[in-house]
Amino acid sequence: MDLIRVAVPFFLLAIAAELLWGWWVGRNTYRLNDSFSSLMLGILSQAQKFLRLGVGGVVYAWIGSSVGLDYWRVDAWTTWFVAFVLYDLCYYWLHRISHERQLLWAAHVAHHQSEEYNLSTALRQTSTGFLFGWIFYIPLFVLGIPPEVVVSVGAVNLIYQFWVHTRHVPELGWLEYVFITPSNHRVHHAQNDCYVDKNYGGVFIVWDRLFGTYQPELADTPCIYGIRGPLLSWSPLRALTHIYIDMLNDIRQAASWGERCQVLIAKTGWQPGSIPEAARRQKNDLSQFHVYDPAVASARRVYGGLQILGATPVAPLGPASGTERDSGVVNFYTAIVDRSRYCLVA
Repeated sequence: MDLIRVAVPFFLLAIAAELLWGWWVGRNTYRLNDSFSSLMLGILSQAQKFLRLGVGGVVYAWIGSSVGLDYWRVDAWTTWFVAFVLYDLCYYWLHRISHERQLLWAAHVAHHQSEEYNLSTALRQTSTGFLFGWIFYIPLFVLGIPPEVVVSVGAVNLIYQFWVHTRHVPELGWLEYVFITPSNHRVHHAQNDCYVDKNYGGVFIVWDRLFGTYQPELADTPCIYGIRGPLLSWSPLRALTHIYIDMLNDIRQAASWGERCQVLIAKTGWQPGSIPEAARRQKNDLSQFHVYDPAVASARRVYGGLQILGATPVAPLGPASGTERDSGVVNFYTAIVDRSRYCLVA
């Protein structure tokens, strides 16, 4: 069972419900242009799942057959529980380093570009995460956790994260100490100085409390959403590539090979000291912050809506039947998803 594919209709219904609720209570958190951008990036992101499984799957298979560790010989519930917790720990470090290092930030930034915060933001995903993200889950396979379990708990982890992308749910008492909630994930998406690079967990906030990256939402500091170098565009191509382009420009203009190599591994936002002042990127002045909301002609709004409606039914949300299954990558994916049924019923 492909859990993500099953969940997508419920995601869309929840978005519609949140939109209606916002109108009902006089606190709408949606803008048409921003939400269309998020949904289109979500549709595009589905194309990379096969690449991720194809690249990572080769390594995972090699580990399973060559390292010499057998799969866990324990009951299914213990395997599930351990895998679920350890997956979130691996996700924490992937997520944290994706904010702290430029090369991984380039793949993750699309999720943070929205200057609104609602359930459609959860679907605003990268299409280049397959390049490096799979590396962080290798420890699960080295420990001998079966691949079908890893895929299943990864899907559950991702589904959980959907509901925390809302402004309509307040703090939730003791849950704030254990789980990622809408309140502490709002902090994660904010660009305020006190909120930047905080609250990285997927399901559990415990990791942030342990590793010093926890920050509660402050009543006197409203979250300002988006990124400090605003995108100022609705182009999905620009949304997915602008950090890569910035890095290439820095490499081109750097005076030494040492600086050029450092661009790839430097902290997010770093630029070589030798590049011209005119090429230095400026951050938002949050005291003068305004959301990017240019006027859009009605005809273009209708055209954008038709694009979304046309793309959604044919988006590659999971393995299909027929000739699509002839791909080796899809066969790998299908085999793992089919095996995950054992984890769901055992």
